[in-house]
Amino acid sequence: MENVTVYRVDYVRKSKIPIGQVVERRAKERGGNLFGLLRMARKTFASSPEEAFHIAVGYSGTRVP
Repeated sequence: MENVTVYRVDYVRKSKIPIGQVVERRAKERGGNLFGLLRMARKTFASSPEEAFHIAVGYSGTRVP
């Protein structure tokens, strides 16, 4: 399992602000892992459809036992 950081992207200032984490529970890469995590992060952290476009995910490299 691995923690994946969720960011709110500010396109005007060109910065990413960390707003939370989701946990990658799959042991192996299946090709669509990152898209599934992005969908879950948008459902969890976005309060409107417009805000969902400002949500991005990125691996932090933290492994959870």
